[in-house]
Parts: sequence; C-alpha cells; structure tokens
Amino acid sequence: MKTKIILLTFLLTAGLVHSQAKKWTLKACIDYAIKHNINVKQTELDSEDAEIDKSSAVGNFLPTARIGVSHSWNIGLNQNITTGILENQTTQFTSAQGVINVDIFKGLQNVNTLRRANLNILANRYKLADMKDDISLSVANGYLQVLFSRENLEVAKAQYAVTEQDLKKTRELVESGVVPKGDLLEIEATAATQEQQIVNAENELRLSRIALAQLLLIDDYENFDVADEDFVLPEADVLDHSAKSIYQKALTFRNDIKYSEANVELARKDLDIAKGALLPTLSAFYGYDTRISYQDRSVGTGEFDIVPIGVVPSTQEEVVTARERMGVRGPLPFFDQWTMNDGHSYGLQLNIPILNGFSARNTMKKSQVNLERSKNQLEQDKLDLDNAVHQAWNDTRASYKSYEAAGKALEARREAYNYARERFNVGLMNSFDFAQAQARVDNAEAELVRTKYDYIFKLKVLEFYFGIPLDEL
Repeated sequence: MKTKIILLTFLLTAGLVHSQAKKWTLKACIDYAIKHNINVKQTELDSEDAEIDKSSAVGNFLPTARIGVSHSWNIGLNQNITTGILENQTTQFTSAQGVINVDIFKGLQNVNTLRRANLNILANRYKLADMKDDISLSVANGYLQVLFSRENLEVAKAQYAVTEQDLKKTRELVESGVVPKGDLLEIEATAATQEQQIVNAENELRLSRIALAQLLLIDDYENFDVADEDFVLPEADVLDHSAKSIYQKALTFRNDIKYSEANVELARKDLDIAKGALLPTLSAFYGYDTRISYQDRSVGTGEFDIVPIGVVPSTQEEVVTARERMGVRGPLPFFDQWTMNDGHSYGLQLNIPILNGFSARNTMKKSQVNLERSKNQLEQDKLDLDNAVHQAWNDTRASYKSYEAAGKALEARREAYNYARERFNVGLMNSFDFAQAQARVDNAEAELVRTKYDYIFKLKVLEFYFGIPLDEL
C-alpha cells in the first residue's frame, strides 16, 4: 500500500513539474490563440453558413417536386352514385397529386446566386485570415512585452549586483577612514532604491505574463511563461525597400484588402441578381393526379328485360328494346381505379413583370448604392493600408536610430561611471555625485532595453506588411 502511495505521489509530482516547466514559444502562442479565440470560432461558423448558402444556390438549378395525398369523408346528404338519389350517407374518397416544376430561364438569377455564394465563401476565408493576422500581431506584441519585462528585470538585478559590490567597497573605505560614513549611507539608499526597482520589475513581468495568458484564454497564470530563447537583434533588411514598394507588395496579399475586394464583387453580384428580377421568367411544369372511390357501384347482371320505348305512328306497333338488369357491387380494386382515373398535365409558364409596386426596381437601386459603398470602402482600406505602411516604415527607422543612440549613451554613461567610481574610491568624489552617476547608468540601461524592444516590435509590424510571418522573432 505504501509503495502505491509513493508511486502515485511521484507521478503527480512529475506531472506538476512537467506542467510548470513548459515554456511557450511565439509560434505556440500564436497557434494556441488562433485555435481558441472566440471571434475566430464565430467566423468559422460564418464560413459554414456560406457553404450552406452555396448548397442552396446549387439546389436552385434542380426541379422542384411535390406529392400530395388526401383522404376525405363526406358525411350527410350525398348523392348515391349507384341509384343517383340524394341520401344521408358517408362516402370516402382518396386522391393523389404530383407536380414537378423546372425553371428554364429566370433572368440568370440562379447563375448569379451561385456565383455570389462562391464569392461569399472566398470573402469569409479572407475575413478569417485577416482576423488571424490581427491576433498574431497582438500575440507578438504581448510576447515581446514579456521578453522586455524579463530583460528589464535582469538589468535591474545586474545593477543591484554592481551596487552591492560598491556597497562592500564603501564599507571598507569608511572603516579605513578614506570616505565619510555619509557616503556609505548614500550607497545604501541607492541599493534600497534598486531593490524597489527589482520588485517593480518582477511585478511588471508577472503582469505581462498574465496579459499574454489572458490573450491566449489560459487561466493558469502561475505556471504560464514564455520560452528562454537566445535572442538576437534581427536584421532590418526590410528597410532597404521604400515604403511605397512595401505598400505595393502589401496590396497583393493583405487579407483585409482581399476581403474588401471580395465585398465589391459580392455587391456586383447582388446588383446582377436584382436586375434579373426585372426580366421575364420561363418555367415548365408537369402534373399527375388520380382519384379512388370506396362507394358501391351499379353494374349489369347479364340479364335483360324487354322494355317498350314507344309505338310506330302509322301502324301503332309497339317498339321495345332490351335493357340489362342492374345490380349493386362493391367498388373496383384500389389499383384498378388508380390507373382508370389518373390524368396528366404539362406545359410552359411565362411570367412577365410589369408592375410590383416598384419593389424590384428599388431593390436594384439599393444594390447600386451598396456597390458604390463597397467601392468606397475598398478605397478607404487602401488609404488606411498606405498610411499604416508609411507610419510603420517611419516608426521603424526612428526606433532603430533611437536604439543606436541609446547604445551610444549607455556606453558613454558606463565610461563616466567607471571614471566616477575610481574617483570615489580614492575620495575625490562624494557619494551623492557617485550615486547620480550610477543612476544615469541605470536609466541608460533601462532606455536601451526599452528602445530595443520598441524597435523589434515596430520592425516586426513592418515585416508583417512586407509578407514576413510573425511566427518567429
């Protein structure tokens, strides 16, 4: 029993460690977010609706057929079909009908409806792809924010480690009488400030991980973390291209533009369908019907009576005829009556629209307005894309220059700090000025990290417009 408990505890612990040890790559985050995003699922349902609409459009080309069967009871005063006398009785009848209609010409509405259904499927694909692009961009931004917060925390810890060394050295200088005790207090205050910065950086890292996890719809915040990857600053090859050339390329593959173009084509098909409603329609039909009665019938018995029917005027000779005696029998068999009483009808039907309260014509006018609206939206989307590409191009260049400037500033601040440290160690600089030099280095390192990730994100946005996927940094 103890062995089983120990084994179960080991397995649970191993599973927990495995769960905690999982680190998410950018590609894994993007794939997971796209798979679980609710808006994506809703758009996928829209695509299923579009497929159903296509099935309905194909069905418009098929004949329509219906079969009807009825059975009736007539209770009360009815004519007896045997005697021809009105009697209070109950009669039963069964009837069946079948009708088939085929559209021969319907103003090309069926053809245009099918074409529109195919366009709608394509438009929904573009819409879904564009939504996935937006999600990928949001996830990449959140992922970079986690990396930025992590590196910012590492910088804060490294700064604190340097300050601890300075603090140790300052104690030795105070004990040897080289610097006053006030300098030690100033360094201790700097160390306390840096400890607070570490706490703030840890909190920022935790919040950035939670924000990314929420974007992925993951609620296990404590065990969620991104992968520890060797990060290399990417090359800015895309900046070798002009903003105009990037925009021209983006027009060829951007899903939001393709979606707008598809909407224009959909509006054109709606207009064609509306115009078709103004044209004559021609259809063919075929009908079949039959009737079965359950009443007794009057039939000949095979026996004849001689019945006078008049006299010859000239001779007064009586004229007679033979009349068959009638008898009552049951109804004919069901299927015998089915074939005896059936009938067929077929023909063509031409409908010419003349006046329907301006409904068809107004529908066509609305379709024309909607077409113009779709064209305007396409032009607006192109303008928005042009502005976004130029903005991304300028932002990327500016952020790269800021990153370079931050690197140079940090290098200069470190040299100044090393010089100040040497002067402080020999008593030629007071603790306040030395702390200021340290603070300027801290700020320069923080600014370098900030400009680095700001440049990376802006570069990825520009590459995104150039067609480079966001799966990897």
